Amino acid sequence: MSSPGPTLRELSIQALSSVERGYDLLAPKFDHTPFRTPESILEATVRAMSGLGPFGNGLDVCCGTGAGLPVLRSLCRGRITGVDFSAGMLARARGAHPDSTLVRADVRALPFAEGFDLAVTFGALGHFLPAERPALFAGVHRTLRPGGIFAFPIWAPPPVTSIPYWVMLGFDMAMRIRNAVWRPPFVMYYRTTGFRAVRDDLTTAGFTVETMPLTTLGRHRDGIHRHWLVVARKATDHH
Repeated sequence: MSSPGPTLRELSIQALSSVERGYDLLAPKFDHTPFRTPESILEATVRAMSGLGPFGNGLDVCCGTGAGLPVLRSLCRGRITGVDFSAGMLARARGAHPDSTLVRADVRALPFAEGFDLAVTFGALGHFLPAERPALFAGVHRTLRPGGIFAFPIWAPPPVTSIPYWVMLGFDMAMRIRNAVWRPPFVMYYRTTGFRAVRDDLTTAGFTVETMPLTTLGRHRDGIHRHWLVVARKATDHH
């Protein structure tokens, strides 16, 4: 029986494409790859956020094939919207989540204004260079009503003595080499989304930032929780 996931050749073609084209190609098999956000993280996010709601309208930023849309559906009473720039990923999301509104757009210039009470994103921040995050976060801030929340899981860096640390370092180095010698670039870095830098960019965009440990996802050997939920809140008024 053949695997439902992509072949090595298909992954290689995707990796040598632009981010948009790569995800268009990967879309039919994306949900069978390790790149899809695991259900454990989605479920932990719902548990952590349930005490902060309920919310009205929800927005999934970089929704991909729609893994995060059920998170919004369980937390929000209003309309659910997903936005992504890959037509292929959105086509898969439409088939799986026909009750959601799906919009193709560049999330660095979100086409919404103060229509949402909760925004989420899962596994997408590594696709943005640090210099691009301020525009992304400012756009999310504009989409939220006063008091609205932008939430996303983020992992604590594994200890330098662990295998995951060196795997992520090796991946990022390989991507930098690839982007230095091949065009178009494929932006996906694991080590550019450290909490301090992300918090500073969120604060600059106007958010008040808190974190919540996702306790069900375990700890590193040094005792630090593996995953945290970043909860960025827009002020309740404009003054």
